[in-house]
Amino acid sequence: MSQRAVWPALLTALLVVAGCGSASGTGSSSGQPSGKLVVWDWKSGDKAASGYVQQAKADFAKKHPGVTVEFVAQPFDQYYTLLGAAVQAGKGPDVVLFNGGGQIRDRAASLSPLDQYVAQDKTRLAGWDAFSKEGKIYAAPVTLQGHPIYYNKALYAKAGLDPEHPAATWADFVAGCGAIKKATGASCLSLGNKEGYGIQFFMSGLGSGILTPGEYDDWIAGKRDWQSPNVKRIFQLWKEANDAGLNNKGPNSTAMFNDSFSLFESGKAATVIGLMSDIGHWKDFGEFLKPENVGATLAPVVTQGAVPSLAYDGGIGYGIMKWTKDPALAADLVRSLTSTDALKAFYTGAGAIVSDTTIDASGSGPAAAKIVAAIKTGKPALHVALSAKTLDLMGRLSQQLLAGSVTVDAAMSQLAASDKSS
Repeated sequence: MSQRAVWPALLTALLVVAGCGSASGTGSSSGQPSGKLVVWDWKSGDKAASGYVQQAKADFAKKHPGVTVEFVAQPFDQYYTLLGAAVQAGKGPDVVLFNGGGQIRDRAASLSPLDQYVAQDKTRLAGWDAFSKEGKIYAAPVTLQGHPIYYNKALYAKAGLDPEHPAATWADFVAGCGAIKKATGASCLSLGNKEGYGIQFFMSGLGSGILTPGEYDDWIAGKRDWQSPNVKRIFQLWKEANDAGLNNKGPNSTAMFNDSFSLFESGKAATVIGLMSDIGHWKDFGEFLKPENVGATLAPVVTQGAVPSLAYDGGIGYGIMKWTKDPALAADLVRSLTSTDALKAFYTGAGAIVSDTTIDASGSGPAAAKIVAAIKTGKPALHVALSAKTLDLMGRLSQQLLAGSVTVDAAMSQLAASDKSS
């Protein structure tokens, strides 16, 4: 992002911060807390999420009728920069939306632990690990986010492939790519790496077919060997797939959100590693391709002994900032934002696979049913285990790998050093 774009955004953030006011918690004449809670997120402005927001606000209003709740929807591409400005100022919103993983863990010092407030929700909601650090919970999960491999069943059928049984090995996958290109002219993989996000999806979407189960578990546990042959294989395959012409043209100049997904939806690419919630997912794709033509599968096996699994974690979740004057009240709003009725509205309106395990999402078409079934044996996503700093570096290096300006070995050395220092 250019400085010309960032500085007006920072000024806006500081002005918003100056106007933010926490609920006083002093109480009204009726004995109820009064005041205002300010929520920052990037979802509340979406039409598809409007039912979710209204349901959560209604739930909170029943418990605290004297408290005003204001949602401030920030642009996602500037979100963490704006939040950083608030943190530096030491004041701002009360309740904040986070991506799971490095984005929240790197900012845990600015958040209040939620453990004492969400104990009743621990068994109902899934995905807590992505919002936890050193045994403490810093946000309550709203969605589960993962990386299924979606494929266009109609294109597979045109190429003479069995749309109900996609390739189980990488060799068969590559062979199928050739058949698809010849029969339909479509590229095999839709890849957007302009923002450097493509490598994250590639690593987590295909990684369980490359790493052995033991290597996978060690990676998540923090025992990461960046020089191991199978870890290197992830990045070698990243480059090889592009060199072999499996990707669409110009992945480094193609934005993931939403150009790469548009290529898949329009039938110009047969396969895409997408998301399971919010955007670039089964519901979005089904609107263009028809639900019956959207397939979902796990990684093809690259390494003997690998056991493919769905890579997923807590996707997005709400936490409370340390400066909030009444943390118990703010935590009550978080609980409303993760209530069953609110999450049911989010699933219905936006197609999110939500964190609430009591909501049945299996009846939403074949792709959603496959994803939901795979959750039982799923594992945390590989890239979510990395710090935001290492993910940023990995994004830059992934672009250089596709461009041929860095070797895999050099990239691995840089990533290992970054991961060690994080």
